[in-house]
Amino acid sequence: MTDKWKPKYNITSKTARGLMDIEAIKHAMDNITIPPAIAADLKYNAMIRATHYSTRIEGNKLTLKETEQVIRKNKVVFHGRERDVKEVQNYWNALIAIQKWAESKAEFSEELVRKTHGIVMKGKKAAPTPYRTEQNIIKDSGTGRIVYMPPDAKDVPSLMQNMEKWTRKAEKEGIPPPIIAALVHYQFVTIHPYYDGNGRTARLLATFVLQKNGYGLNGLFSMEEYHAAAIARYYKAIVTHAHHNYYFGRADADLTSWVEYFVLLLSEVFKNVQKETILYIKNGIKAEPEALRKLDIRARNVLGLFLKKEFITTADIAALLGLSQRMARNLAEKWVKQGVLLVAEKSKKSRAYKLTALYRQFVGNKD
Repeated sequence: MTDKWKPKYNITSKTARGLMDIEAIKHAMDNITIPPAIAADLKYNAMIRATHYSTRIEGNKLTLKETEQVIRKNKVVFHGRERDVKEVQNYWNALIAIQKWAESKAEFSEELVRKTHGIVMKGKKAAPTPYRTEQNIIKDSGTGRIVYMPPDAKDVPSLMQNMEKWTRKAEKEGIPPPIIAALVHYQFVTIHPYYDGNGRTARLLATFVLQKNGYGLNGLFSMEEYHAAAIARYYKAIVTHAHHNYYFGRADADLTSWVEYFVLLLSEVFKNVQKETILYIKNGIKAEPEALRKLDIRARNVLGLFLKKEFITTADIAALLGLSQRMARNLAEKWVKQGVLLVAEKSKKSRAYKLTALYRQFVGNKD
């Protein structure tokens, strides 16, 4: 195997236009102040959609409403669909993890890839998963014909190393992050380093690249739902060569059409997020109060929970932030000391919290 990966692609006029649109919207959104409770609610809903549609692409049968019930822990038992429930829970936790890594500017690495896949398949406490050791063949479930034959297992480690090296180099060289995200997505599913979970992991890694490099719009969008909305188009775009065997065309395929698809779709996503956001700020933008500036990202996200309920529990906080009950309780107690929350129910078994008067005004409740 070659010691380098040099993806072949050209920037078409459509791709260039899409990149310019993305850049313009990114700049506009960076200069918009959204009330933090509303921003948290928009982000939460986007994460729900991302979780639902990414797992749905892979055959998950839960509806969007059922997915939200699982995440909110209102209902976690759907008889006969235990695997679907677990897939949703795992994807949610993986999404939280990659957002945390993106915020800390973690480097793109094989370790990060393995950790992401581990969470996708086994849950948030899973160990990083090793690559496959045998051949994996993707077949049409209806006809049984071979759709794609990935590279041999013996070649996977070097291919993954090459992808990691290219990604880090591309970031340093200033290649537009949407293009890096597109190529990471493509190469990961092309290598297919695992027996299962490759599609979900690829979409998470693309999200990580975008968010880390400032193209996440603060988590307000779900690209997964746009892939799912036109699934045939998504699958067609990612098939860049007619031959199903990696070694007979896919390894050196021209990726221009895939890059164009990804960038134009991301441009569409950005435009729709901007429109949705403007609906919330049409009455003007006010300077963010000092009390809100003191809140970290986790506190801002939790603030959004109070848009739907007066009281929250440590279970609500744990589910939203992907934490253990103990860590969620510690955070809640810290926010109590900071004057953000009040203890509404002092029972050790079912402690509930509400917002202090100072912070209730930011979620539209001053009573």
